[in-house]
Amino acid sequence: MSSIPKFPAGEGKGGARKGKPTLRTIAELTGLAVTTVSRALSDAPQISAETRRRVHQVASEIGYSPDRAAQRLKTGRTNVIAVLLEPHEEILGYGTSIMAGVAKAMQGTAYHLIVMPNLLHTSNMAAVSYIMRNGMADGLIISRTEPLDPRVKLLMENDFPFVTHGRTELSSSHPYVDYDNFTFTYEATKRLIAKGRRKPALISGPSQFTFASHILHGFMTAVREAGCPYEIISDIDLDHPAGVIRDRIATRYRQGDAPDAYMCGGEVCALATITGMSDCGLTLGVEYDIVAKQTSQLLSAIQPQVESIYEDLMATGEHMGRILQKRIAGETDMRELQMLLCPEGPFRDAT
Repeated sequence: MSSIPKFPAGEGKGGARKGKPTLRTIAELTGLAVTTVSRALSDAPQISAETRRRVHQVASEIGYSPDRAAQRLKTGRTNVIAVLLEPHEEILGYGTSIMAGVAKAMQGTAYHLIVMPNLLHTSNMAAVSYIMRNGMADGLIISRTEPLDPRVKLLMENDFPFVTHGRTELSSSHPYVDYDNFTFTYEATKRLIAKGRRKPALISGPSQFTFASHILHGFMTAVREAGCPYEIISDIDLDHPAGVIRDRIATRYRQGDAPDAYMCGGEVCALATITGMSDCGLTLGVEYDIVAKQTSQLLSAIQPQVESIYEDLMATGEHMGRILQKRIAGETDMRELQMLLCPEGPFRDAT
């Protein structure tokens, strides 16, 4: 059991009302000097492991949190990581999974997270500029990169620590974590062709984003190697509402010579495609097949016959959090700051 005195919230010895716990509060409870407490909370190696453990325990039990304003004046650091997230619905659980991963990477550190929305189909330069120029964070995480992403250029020009979820085509290297969408789409399309489908079709991401070009490249490489007919459903993409995708797929089938296989980059897209084909009286696995990327358990629960491969977004968030910490600490070697996550096979096949 802990030997630390327990006081009701906001009270000290004798029931006297106290303000927010401070370093001096911890010093009084442990019998240590304030400077020793401060160094122990900073995990200074000169302080013994036992003393550091004891100080951290007391700080946790009394609800101590450092004065961030004072720390910023002293160190120039905010101990804040900012995350710009887009509220797109195609990638199920995207925000919560990414944030859970980043939070895991920050566990046990002094960093706190703030989240700001990044509106769809915008680069949100204003948000990036605001965070950077006002010193709101020590580092920034951004997603859905463009080939010549203006946010990345701005951050690099100002030497502001950041990491992107996705790559760019800029001449200067920068920190990133990305999923190998080329390999995923290439293998997924080959899988459809191997099942005997004559005309695979692609529903890709919005064309302005880098990952969409990787998806397209993977698809085109596979169909050209096979020498088979193909179709790119160019007037819809992964960001369109499910109802729009459903109606477009049904309309396309009724036009004749329709695809009999679909490569879907997300679960919502796959479910909408299945519904559209079902509206036309077609059965999945009989008249057509789908291979999809899966980021939750929804697709396998509702349509277990769909072949899919899983992308672990929580792991992505954790990798981004750790890379950003390295960059804030001064790391410049891109071998330590870049990660391409490979699809982990085999494709999930309920049969």
